[in-house]
Amino acid sequence: MQIKADLKIQRGDFQLSAKFSVPAKGITAIFGPSGCGKTTLLRILAGLEDNASGTLSIGDNHWQTEQSSLPTWQRPIGYVFQEASLFPHLSVIENLKYPLKRINNRQRQKSNKPQLELSKIIQLTGIEHLIDRLPASLSGGERQRVAIARALLTQPELLLMDEPLSALDLKSKSELLPFLEQLHQQLDIPVFYVSHSPEEVARLADQLILMESGKVTAVGPLAEMLARNDTLIAQREDAFSVLQCKVISHQPAHHLTELEFGQQRLRIPMIDAAAGSNVRLRVQARDISINLDCPQLSSILNILPATITDISNGQLEQSLPGQRLVQLQVGDALINAKISDYSCSRLALTPGMQVFAQIKAMALCG
Repeated sequence: MQIKADLKIQRGDFQLSAKFSVPAKGITAIFGPSGCGKTTLLRILAGLEDNASGTLSIGDNHWQTEQSSLPTWQRPIGYVFQEASLFPHLSVIENLKYPLKRINNRQRQKSNKPQLELSKIIQLTGIEHLIDRLPASLSGGERQRVAIARALLTQPELLLMDEPLSALDLKSKSELLPFLEQLHQQLDIPVFYVSHSPEEVARLADQLILMESGKVTAVGPLAEMLARNDTLIAQREDAFSVLQCKVISHQPAHHLTELEFGQQRLRIPMIDAAAGSNVRLRVQARDISINLDCPQLSSILNILPATITDISNGQLEQSLPGQRLVQLQVGDALINAKISDYSCSRLALTPGMQVFAQIKAMALCG
């Protein structure tokens, strides 16, 4: 099943034109610079923009056509904003029960999915100990957990999240990210997740929509999108790739974890994950160096045979002058290395060359 959109809106000098098709499952991250239209797109999906035109369908359900548009209250969505927006005079449990009054029986009967009950959602979001407290007594991370639980209680067929971590301090973010990862694994609800944080995108997204100046510039599976060198995200100083790995073992004496990546092995700083579990690894392009020969003695622990598949040809000159992105095939995965134009010329790198990618263990982020 696909979510298909071809949506437009004009606001003064700003025009949004968003056309895309993504699977109706997993997390689709909407990524781009401030002011590019990410939140506006989310509001159109929710039916909150009266002047929006175009089409929107979730599978066989048409939420918007050129002739008609479902009002927000008829769209089975959950919406989590940057701020939790809880009712300050109501306890947590009263905040959670409020949306239950607004879900009509016909909406419940139309859904083909099992209903998420209040007790289950409280357990799922880990807020059992908070239910009698008022919002003012909660931390930012706790308030967002309650807001997510409240959104889930509307029994949504689509969950919209607008930078839910952006207003939180570093400690709250570090606590909430693993929680969102667990929700991703346990819930069968498609999510549109607006963010400008590469870390959140790397850890949560399955699909990626890139936006710039009100337009969708690229859309596709996360790893495929990150491997391209012609996108806005590739031109950032913190450009990165994502690798799907499996935990093989831990080496406490050296505080390292060994991962399996295809036929290759990687060592990273020790993480809290059981052997056999799957982890997602973020590799920054600037932390990958290229060698023509396999180093025999090196302090760099991760040395991977690779094939050059593409080299940027001046696309970075405006944003990152003097640098090149080199796309590398490592096993079944594509990753980008960012090196100087001088090094690219000195090594005479060309597509098709067999090289070795070097990645410092301390540079890898699980």
